[in-house]
Amino acid sequence: MTDKRDPRDPHEEIAGLLLAAGGGRRLGGRPKALLEHRGRPLVEHAVGVLRAAGCGRIHVVLGAQADDVRERAELSGCVLVDNPDWAEGMGSSLRAGLGSLAGTGARAALVSLVDQPGIGPDAVARVLGAYEGDGSLVSAAYDGERGHPVLFGAAHWAGIAATATGDRGARAYLKEHASTVRLVECADVAEPYDIDTEADLSHLE
Repeated sequence: MTDKRDPRDPHEEIAGLLLAAGGGRRLGGRPKALLEHRGRPLVEHAVGVLRAAGCGRIHVVLGAQADDVRERAELSGCVLVDNPDWAEGMGSSLRAGLGSLAGTGARAALVSLVDQPGIGPDAVARVLGAYEGDGSLVSAAYDGERGHPVLFGAAHWAGIAATATGDRGARAYLKEHASTVRLVECADVAEPYDIDTEADLSHLE
């Protein structure tokens, strides 16, 4: 049976939240947002994936060399969020991003990472399609293992922000609420590798 739901159906209720603040410590200090992929900065590619999947509102959390990212990447239409504490790890960026959504009317955040170019619009759209309201907790899965992107209904934001520390992000919160997380299998349409080391740069085009 074909799922005929339009992935854009969540309207403006779901905001895309792209975490792009990392400094690329294991890449010689090259910010991941500015790595080149298909001729443009990786952050541009990641924003394009969110747009193609149906995210109307997109917030991008910047950190390392944020001024350079603003200058070199075409991010018009996005809300750019500065995270001065980016060096503390992904948790600080997640807190900053969720905080930036307060008062926007968004009822959920679709969180993606800038350093996973193998995850395209098809996987993001599947996760978007599992949204049911501000109590939703949804995660892409790869052969049954939880990965990104993840969708957090607004009812969970305060709890996630309270536990998001270091590089753990929302891991602790998701583990605590594992029984309510809806897993959406995406291994057939995406590859969840990270661009973390020099060897990983081979994945970029």
